[in-house]
Parts: sequence; C-alpha cells; structure tokens
Amino acid sequence: MGNTITQRDAILVTGWGRSTRGIIACLRQAGHPVTVYAGNGFETAECAPVSPQTLNIKELDRSVKVADRLEDVGDFNLVIACTDENEFQKRALIRQLEVVLAPDALIGINTESIPLSSLQRDALHPGRIVGVNWTEPADMTFFLEIIANDTTDRRLVNDLNTKAGLRWQKDPYVVYSDLGIRTRMLCAMIREAFFLLENGYVSVEDIDRACRNDPGYYLPFSGHFRYMDLMGAFIYGVVMQDLFPELAKSRHIPRFFEELVQQGGLGMVTRKGFYDYDQSETGRWEESFREFSQQIRLLISKYPFNYEETPEPAAKQPVVYE
Repeated sequence: MGNTITQRDAILVTGWGRSTRGIIACLRQAGHPVTVYAGNGFETAECAPVSPQTLNIKELDRSVKVADRLEDVGDFNLVIACTDENEFQKRALIRQLEVVLAPDALIGINTESIPLSSLQRDALHPGRIVGVNWTEPADMTFFLEIIANDTTDRRLVNDLNTKAGLRWQKDPYVVYSDLGIRTRMLCAMIREAFFLLENGYVSVEDIDRACRNDPGYYLPFSGHFRYMDLMGAFIYGVVMQDLFPELAKSRHIPRFFEELVQQGGLGMVTRKGFYDYDQSETGRWEESFREFSQQIRLLISKYPFNYEETPEPAAKQPVVYE
C-alpha cells in the first residue's frame, strides 16, 4: 500500500458527533467509498457512537457501509476519526486503529485543545497521525484545518492537503505548530464576549448583533488582515494602541456560564442555552442554517481567497504555515 491517497480510495470514518454525517456526505460527494465504524466503547449520554440510526445513512448513500468491529473494516489508506475533546478517548481510539491499519495509513483525528504530540505519544507510527478539524456543515463549508508537527510524515500531509483542496472542495491550510489556530481565535472572541456579559456592558442579543452585522459581513469575503488592508491598517493601529490594554485577560470560565451548563443549558440539543427554544423552533434553526450555509458557500465561491488568480478557493495552492 503506497503513501499517496488516490482519488477513489475507500475511507474509514470513525467516531461520533454532529459533524460525522456531514463528513461522510463530503467524502461521498468526492466519490470515495465510505465505511463507518459504528462503535468504539465510549458511549455516553451526550455523545452516542455513530450508527445507521443516528446518521440516517440510508438517506445519505446506500453505498456507505457500517462495521460493528474494527477487525471487519478492511484495508484503508485514510481514516477520519472524530471523538470528544478527551485525550484518553483519542489515544485509545488511535491504539485500536493501529492494530488493524497498515503502517503508512494516515489517521486524521479532530483536536481543538490537545497538542498533536500528546496524541502521537506511544503510538506505533506517530508520523502518520495528524490533526484534522472540520466545521459544520462539513459537506458545505470550505473550512478544513490540518495540524502537523516535526514528527509528522510530510508526504502524507501534503497528499491530504492536496486531496482536500482538489477533491473535497475545501480551502485547507496546514499548521505545523502542534495545535490548531481556529479555536484559539474563536475562544479569544468568546472570552471578550463573556467579559462584556459578566460585567454588565451588554446583553447576549447585543453581542450577537454586533458580530453578525459587522465581522459577519466581511469575514466571509476577506478575513481579518485583508479587511484591515481594505479599510486602512493605520486606523486599526491607532485603535489597538488604546484598546488592547483594556481587553479581557481572564483565565477562568465565568460563573454564569458554568451555571448555565450545570442547569442543562447545552444549546439547541436541550432546547436551552443563551436563548430558549421550543421543539419546532430547533428544527427550523437547523434547516435555516443548512440553507444559509449553501447560500454563503455560493457567495464565497464568487469571491475566492485569491479571486484574481483562481476561479475557485478549492483550486488554489494549499496553504502551509510553519
């Protein structure tokens, strides 16, 4: 089995979570036969293992196979693994996979806050383990974050990066720093939002409107840095000089948020979070989000990241950050 992942190689998807169905749909759209490992021994009330029932696989594609045991999955060059953000679960799943995989099969596993090196520790072949983070809906967005480090086999990373850009219709980037960047930037914004709420500056609705109606407009077009170029970087330099010392530096999770979670406010899944929802309302939000995602994908496609050079974001050269 070679290192290069060919166009229609079969892919194993294992794990759980709301993104699993979208990942499978993304891979099927690219023409990959997909097998789903339906159980891994980490069943919890919040995160059930994937199954034909939870994924509605029949609605996705009849060619998607479901395996109850890893010993039955067959030979794969690539595994996409999704678990809770729990190092024990991730490392245990990697150990299970390494028993049945060839040494050069790539394991791409989601990791938001756990260093890749921690997941590679004690692995039989640590160079073939990479971080792969998706976002919802995984079959519609251009986002794909690939995390590597000095241990990683760069041939495998380059193959994955190229495939994601050319076949999966992603606009991927590779971070060679052991941790991803997406969640760090998101959490920095959330920390400031928590600070403003905790200190009574604004309401939840105020923050959502501010984010939706300002950065929500320009971020899909340009990102932060090109937008500053458009508006004039000097202006932001002046504002930052005064504002940066005032931004939140808290190292704790606010009490109001801990209480929200402890009281079952887990979001739409429990119909209670920062907002309250009735049963029909959550379904409408889910449908609207997918409709919006499809529309915003079409809009972003009209203005690719380097739109003067390439017709589609997925066709550009993959980005690698050292």
